[in-house]
Amino acid sequence: MAGADMVLTADKRADFEDLLPVLANKLGGEGLINELCNGFQLLMDKDRGVITMESLKKNAAFLGLQDLSEDELVGMVKEGDLDRDGALNQMEFCVLMFRLSPELMQESRFWLEEALEEELKGYGF
Repeated sequence: MAGADMVLTADKRADFEDLLPVLANKLGGEGLINELCNGFQLLMDKDRGVITMESLKKNAAFLGLQDLSEDELVGMVKEGDLDRDGALNQMEFCVLMFRLSPELMQESRFWLEEALEEELKGYGF
């Protein structure tokens, strides 16, 4: 990938991915969501209530992303911007963080399957 479509290089993505599963194991599901919300608060533009390119560039060091190029940051926002408004709201940010961590996505599928099995047991299945 090149230019604005670049998201994260393999090395930088691997460094980032390693943190979320550790947090999930340490904090549990609810704790991880709370930490993601806190991360969103650190990165967001306080006036607009969303993460903009400007606020991401300004605050990237809070997530250890200070070494990412502008193209990589643009790609990150672009990848997470589901409603295509040019910024990340809290839900888009949390979804992006999960998407950047395949190991965490796998654990999420396990938690969902486990919850569904419990729910179905309540209905006699």
